[in-house]
Amino acid sequence: MEEFYIDCDGLRLHAKLDKPFETGKGPLCILIHGFSGHMEEPHIIAAQKAMNDAGVAVLRVEMYGHGKSDGEFRNHTIYKWVTNALTVVHYAKSLDFVTDLYLSGHSQGGFLTMLVAGMCADDFKAILPISPALCIPDDARRGSLLGSAFDPKHIPEKITSSYWELSGNYARVAQTIHVEDEIVRYEGPVLIIHGDADEAVPYSYSVKAQKLYKNARLVTVEGDDHCFTKHIDKMTAAIREFFAG
Repeated sequence: MEEFYIDCDGLRLHAKLDKPFETGKGPLCILIHGFSGHMEEPHIIAAQKAMNDAGVAVLRVEMYGHGKSDGEFRNHTIYKWVTNALTVVHYAKSLDFVTDLYLSGHSQGGFLTMLVAGMCADDFKAILPISPALCIPDDARRGSLLGSAFDPKHIPEKITSSYWELSGNYARVAQTIHVEDEIVRYEGPVLIIHGDADEAVPYSYSVKAQKLYKNARLVTVEGDDHCFTKHIDKMTAAIREFFAG
C-alpha cells in the first residue's frame, strides 16, 4: 500500500493505492467514500479488497473536507467534489501501469461517480456506483437534507443536524444539478449495488437510474441498509463477479 497526497489547485487530497500486483501493468479503480465518510470505513475497505481480489488496483481518495484531506467539511459542495474527482482522474491516467480505468463510489461518492462518468465518458471502461445518493438534488430542491429542513427558495447561511453543519452553499449547488443528463451520456457498462432497505437513499432512485443507462445492471441486496451492515458479503460478491465477467 502506498499513501500520499494529490494536489488539487493547492489543496491536498489524501490517497492510498493498493495494488494486487507488484510489477507489470493492470487495471485501476478509483474508489470514493460518501457524505461525512472516509476511506477507512468498513464498506469502503470491503469494496477495495474485493477489487484487489479480482486483480484490480484501487486508488482510494478522500474528497474536500473529509478524512485527512484539506478543507472543512461544512464548506464542501458537489462542485468542489467534481473538481477533486476530475483532478484524481487526471492523476490516475498519468500512472504508467494502468491499462483500464474504472470509477466507483459509495453514497455521495456514487452520485459523484455518475456525474464524472458522464463528463469523462471515454476514460472509464466501467463504473460501479454503490448506494448512489441520487436523491441529493431532489432533496435540496424540496428543502430537506438528511432530515434537516430549510426553505429551498430562501436557503439559510447554514444547515445543521445533530451530527453535522453545512454551509447553505451545499444546497444552492445541489439544486442546480440534474444527474440524468450525465447518466445518458455514459454508454459503458455500469454496476449499481443498492440495499432495498436503505434508510438514507431510497432504493427507487437506483431502479430509475438502471433504466436510464444503456448498459447497466442493478444488484439488489435484499433487506440491507445504506452501508451494507447486514450482508456486506453480497455487496463484495457482486463486485468480484462483475470484474470476473
